[in-house]
Amino acid sequence: MIGRVLRRIAFATVVAAIVVYAVFPFYWAIVTSFRSGQAIFSTALIPGRIDLANYAAVFTEQPFGRNILNSLVVATVTVALSLLLAVPASYALGRVAFRGRSVLLFAFLAVSMFPQIAVLSGMFEIIQRLGLYNRLLGLSLSYLLLTLPFTVWVLTAFMRDLPREIEEAAVVDGASPFVLIWRVLLPLMAPAIVATGLLAFIAAWNEFLFALTFTLSSETRTVPVAIALISGATGYELPWGNIMAASVIVTVPLVVLVLIFQRRIVAGLTAGAIKG
Repeated sequence: MIGRVLRRIAFATVVAAIVVYAVFPFYWAIVTSFRSGQAIFSTALIPGRIDLANYAAVFTEQPFGRNILNSLVVATVTVALSLLLAVPASYALGRVAFRGRSVLLFAFLAVSMFPQIAVLSGMFEIIQRLGLYNRLLGLSLSYLLLTLPFTVWVLTAFMRDLPREIEEAAVVDGASPFVLIWRVLLPLMAPAIVATGLLAFIAAWNEFLFALTFTLSSETRTVPVAIALISGATGYELPWGNIMAASVIVTVPLVVLVLIFQRRIVAGLTAGAIKG
């Protein structure tokens, strides 16, 4: 009995330590965003007063609203293109037997292992030759290199575990491959699609290196680059209050999305992990 209680206490302590370690930086960013002047360097865990001046300065000193819209457009287009390509690809890799299927699947995995800096120069040449430099579409196409391998892998694993009897019944009823994917398999893949789509959205929303390299003007920059380029009046001192306020603004929507779709995310990522 005592040993069981001690194990529960130890487990609760470890969980509490992990939660504090993960959540405290975000909490401190929120606290700092409400401070200004010398109060920013205070170590108090609770701000003495709520000051929204930093949030107002973020939108008045630069086109931060436009940057948020750019990130929203780029992330949405990236997710749409990723799912549009990954769903038929996962059907081919998961349900159709052909020579070289495993090699092709591992090629997707290998692409995701390359660091961004290794492919940056080649991607820059492609974006420039297509005339998409400093355009949002260029960012969306470049982000496919980050999101498409992951979406293909997850959706392929989910597709393999779907009952073949459903597919066979649809084929007997005369369903074409397009109808089979769109009307039969796609509704069953909803958990995996939500999970991969949301994770792809987060990856595109937070991406920095490609956004910094492939954009030039403040009208086309996304929020990670906009936050990185925030500077003080003299250019030598960083306005930490503004940076923290901008970070909170762009992080809260992602936290809300994850909380809303957390069950579908878990269901999509754990699909196929247990077979009964």
